[in-house]
Amino acid sequence: MKQEHVIGGEHPARRAARASMAAVMAGRKGEWLELFAPAALIEDPVGPSFLDPEGRGHRGRDGIEAFWDGFISTIASFDFAVADSFANGPCCANIVTITTTTGDGATMTIDCVIVYTVDEDGLITSLRAHWEPDRALATLRKPAR
Repeated sequence: MKQEHVIGGEHPARRAARASMAAVMAGRKGEWLELFAPAALIEDPVGPSFLDPEGRGHRGRDGIEAFWDGFISTIASFDFAVADSFANGPCCANIVTITTTTGDGATMTIDCVIVYTVDEDGLITSLRAHWEPDRALATLRKPAR
């Protein structure tokens, strides 16, 4: 995770957010799944999209694992650059630029705000990523051949 400056102090939701990003970047599916409460919800992006046509999100361990298998596992690498982070109550909202790279070297940049909510045990109950798919797809760059 590239961070231009140290962002905020310790907070349970911020710890969970950092752990989530680190697990995704390292491709550690099991570690990532363990960060979520049993009935957690992922909305990435929030609302209907090519990743979730009905816009209902991915709920529970099975739904979250299916999200990993159907999307996260298809990307060769992720880089998260957190520009800022705001933590209060059980939540942390991060302003993030995510750069994805596919196996053939194509890249895409996703500018987003990701809101993590945790329970009293520090497990993620909700991950809501606010980004615009069309805007991200406009950044798609394929490697020169």
